[in-house]
Amino acid sequence: MVGDKARGEMNAFQRNESKETLFTFISAGDDPPKGDFPLQKKSPSSSAKASKRHLALRMDESFPLLDVQAGHRQKLCGSNYPLSIAFIVVNEFCERFSYYGMRAVLTLYFLSFFHWDENLSTAVYHAFSALCYFTPVIGAIMADSWLGKYKTIIYLSIVYVVGHLIKSVGAIPSLGNQAVHVVLSMVGLFLIALGTGGIKPCVSAFGGDQFEEEHTSERSKFFSIFYLSINAGSLISTFVTPVLRGDVKCFGEDCYALAFGVPAALMVLALVVFIAGSGLYRKTPPQGNVLLEVCKCIGFAIKNRLKNRSREIPKRDHWLDWASEKYSKQLIGEVKMVTRVLFLFIPLPMFWALFDQQGSRWTLQATKMNADFGIYVLQPDQMQFLNPLLILVFIPIFDLGLYPLINMCKLNFTPIRKMATGMILAGLAFGLAAVIEVKINETDMPRLVPKESLIRVLNLAKNPVQVTIQDKDLFQQPVESFQNPADYSKLILNGEQQSLHFMLQHQGLTLAFNNTVKEKSVYSLIVFEAEGSLSSHLITDLEAKPENGLAAVRFINGLSQDVNLTIDSKRFIAVQRNYSASEYSVLERDVYNDGKCITETGEFPLELGLLDFGASYTVVITNISGDAVETWKSEDIKANNVHMAWQLPQYLLISAGEVMFSITGLAFSYSQSPASMKSVLQAGWLLTVAVGNTFVLIVAEAAPMAQWAEFVLFTVLLFAVCIIFSIMGYFYVSVDPEDLEEKEEKRETSSRGNMIGLVTQKTKL
Repeated sequence: MVGDKARGEMNAFQRNESKETLFTFISAGDDPPKGDFPLQKKSPSSSAKASKRHLALRMDESFPLLDVQAGHRQKLCGSNYPLSIAFIVVNEFCERFSYYGMRAVLTLYFLSFFHWDENLSTAVYHAFSALCYFTPVIGAIMADSWLGKYKTIIYLSIVYVVGHLIKSVGAIPSLGNQAVHVVLSMVGLFLIALGTGGIKPCVSAFGGDQFEEEHTSERSKFFSIFYLSINAGSLISTFVTPVLRGDVKCFGEDCYALAFGVPAALMVLALVVFIAGSGLYRKTPPQGNVLLEVCKCIGFAIKNRLKNRSREIPKRDHWLDWASEKYSKQLIGEVKMVTRVLFLFIPLPMFWALFDQQGSRWTLQATKMNADFGIYVLQPDQMQFLNPLLILVFIPIFDLGLYPLINMCKLNFTPIRKMATGMILAGLAFGLAAVIEVKINETDMPRLVPKESLIRVLNLAKNPVQVTIQDKDLFQQPVESFQNPADYSKLILNGEQQSLHFMLQHQGLTLAFNNTVKEKSVYSLIVFEAEGSLSSHLITDLEAKPENGLAAVRFINGLSQDVNLTIDSKRFIAVQRNYSASEYSVLERDVYNDGKCITETGEFPLELGLLDFGASYTVVITNISGDAVETWKSEDIKANNVHMAWQLPQYLLISAGEVMFSITGLAFSYSQSPASMKSVLQAGWLLTVAVGNTFVLIVAEAAPMAQWAEFVLFTVLLFAVCIIFSIMGYFYVSVDPEDLEEKEEKRETSSRGNMIGLVTQKTKL
């Protein structure tokens, strides 16, 4: 296990690194800045003190009034902060608002706008997320080897903006058919992934470039503000854009064009702000990409080793030593240190596989829950705002409270143990999600298999009716008049469809008839009296709950005249006489008491009451008495009865897990590598996020299963990976890159001295 020494090294790294001191305010998956900056000598310090210095930062300390000094770069008044960082921070806030706001509504966009199923929606969502974390490698290579950071940010931001605009246009319902919408959306998402991923490794490092080397304290505080802007943009956007989607209506439905358009406008603003500060920036030229050098070194070592497999060739201490014919000992030594840390990264994608499902599976789960919090009705995709909010709350609690308390108890809570604990918390979060999913399924419609159907009886006659279906043992008791129907009864058919013989007994009279029933369908048998005799209709019901927590309602007209119904100002339904049934209308959850029923004899008020989340209703118009319409309402599908607040514990657990896993993992891995290799570790860390998302899309498409079972699967997999990671961490020996570099320098100096002595002795001889 990594001992207290490693934790001290990590804290010292956080305190002394000139450009890598950034772990106080960091969002999951967002990258630390890269760049080659020398480590300073360490001095003992606790993580609480280091974090307290970050958290004590006030905005007025970082952004005082402007001070323009002649002959010098423009500064913020009374400080060593360059004016250019204000443009960079505002740019980052707008860009993160743009990205997280768009992504917050993406799953429901696939589900509701494209009418894809949940598995396909989840797969495409995670494919996009994975691409966003593969493309930073492209951006880093462009910046370091070709364009430089400034031009890379400008060019890829333009690509980013174009992607947003195409995505917004693709969400306009009246523009073409679904194929056009899908093509525009996929092209837009690809450009967004290229833009956001490409600038990800550049912006923070470009901000660090604005400081003089001696202003390490100011640079440290800048990164705290920088990552605070990331979380602020994420927090605000994940709360606001679902409101724009759900509470604002355009083209007669949820306004996805607006929900995507506002993030697009913020990205345009981000680009404008960044360009506005152009004259103030310090722009460093490309200096070569160390990631490419590392890859070339590893590739040459492997190739050289395969060429020299003869037993006559002496073995070398390490497989990377086979690159010594082409690369320096210093580079090979640094690559060795990096590969040790990258080896520890192998189990990490499983954490991100669970973590990033907040925007897919957890959002889909929220659509099947009760979102009424009394004073406010939350949108299903708004629950995601809890994560950035809890991160900002948990960081000071952990750094200033929990970790110091654990140290006081003399517990050896090493970085590896913190990360393993974070994995356990994420696994427990998914265990809770599985339990909630089981409770949700209690109000859901049964899943039908081939040769199965469901049926129930609505008795709208004045007296009880005995219903019999030939060769089916159903409806043993008479169905009372206007009796609230029991749960659906299952019909077992002998094929894809079957003609069934029905028999109704009513006041000594018998009515027999046949109806054809299809498999995987849901039916209601409507029994009523017409012109003094018994009659019936077999009508089709909904097979599943309405999507996104909406309610569905249909009407049966029991009057002898046609009616025109108005539910709200936008819903007009015509229902013919004599127990004809309308189609289902899908509505927002609300109380509908302002409707109207228009008949040949006049206009009457229509009160439906509450149409609740996820419920389906049948409303029978039975009579007109005086100035009112008499109705009878039955619940076809039960309303969502599990409250959305039950998701709070799983968000608490996974957010706490992120703080212990992500922040600790970044700090620890950076402390275990030489300064010149920080960007390589950054690329490796981002790739773990990409691989985790790739794993989710594979599971969603290749192994579809019940949602609760999938949650259990991910829980078990993460616990298994946690055990493997803990074993790997147990055998990991903490290193100090500075000590290794000093030893290497001494060894090379000693070697050179020995060579000089040998040459001198040979000359004398």
